[in-house]
Amino acid sequence: MSVVFSHGYAVLVGVGADLPVTVQDATAIADLLCDPTRCAYPPHQVRLLTGEEARRDAILTALEWLAERTCADPRATAVVFFSGHGLETPDYYLMPFGYDLNRLGETAISGTTFTKKLRAVEARKLLVLLDCCHAGGIGEAKAPMVRSPLPPSAVETLGRGRGRVIIASSRKDEVSLTGTPYSVFTMALLEALAGYGAFEQDSYARVLDTALWVGRKVPDRTHDRQHPIVKVSNLEDNYALAYYAAGERQPKRLDWAVGMPTITPGLDAAQVATWRRMLANYRENLLLMEERASEYVEFTDVPLQLIRSKRRTEAQIAELERKLGLG
Repeated sequence: MSVVFSHGYAVLVGVGADLPVTVQDATAIADLLCDPTRCAYPPHQVRLLTGEEARRDAILTALEWLAERTCADPRATAVVFFSGHGLETPDYYLMPFGYDLNRLGETAISGTTFTKKLRAVEARKLLVLLDCCHAGGIGEAKAPMVRSPLPPSAVETLGRGRGRVIIASSRKDEVSLTGTPYSVFTMALLEALAGYGAFEQDSYARVLDTALWVGRKVPDRTHDRQHPIVKVSNLEDNYALAYYAAGERQPKRLDWAVGMPTITPGLDAAQVATWRRMLANYRENLLLMEERASEYVEFTDVPLQLIRSKRRTEAQIAELERKLGLG
């Protein structure tokens, strides 16, 4: 009998148009969430809007649907993913399919409106993912349309709630790079949802494991050209976002991913326990550093000492994961 992550809900938006990779990214996440051998979300609890379907009114309706469904389910876990352009005018706007720069109020989604819709989602477990700035490729960057990675009002509102985590794909002075087969940010996100970043191989992809995996892998793979912003609000626990292998403890390989986490056999139990305690401490320290760094919207403003401390901690984590067979 197959298991189902029955309390999982998601709204996933890939705007498309001049950013075709956004459709690929949103579709890949939807496919993984609905895969009965992986995340095991009920398909009817996942709304995917891409291209022509990702217009302003359709996105707002989907967010209203998410609020209604999660209000009726006290155990709900909610995921919101938006991939497309953003614009600061100085007001912030998410740019759906078919936006008109001369009619932003009618064709785009203001940061205030987006925040209001998120506030209505009463789930105590909410992850918001914003990939609002793309480049042409890993070696080809074009001037980004967005001048801010995420709506300031959304960060302020999420900070008043509980169990809210928001991750933006890049900082204000960066672009969000594409890759093969998906954007660098989405590839790291898919890996995390597939269990590659799981601290405990307990069958669940958890929110902090996801944030830390994305926060480490994206800068590493872009040679420090892209740094996600992670905001955590009053988190009571490292809650589960989904199954990563439909209830199985061992993660399943992604066809395009390099490496595979696996528990190394034959290690001394006492030594393993020590390494795991050390790893937990380093991961906690790294999260605190991520929170401190996220106060700076531009990476060039992050204090050098904080950057150095973060890199040392990441190196210590990578070495412990290597010893444990988790990296």
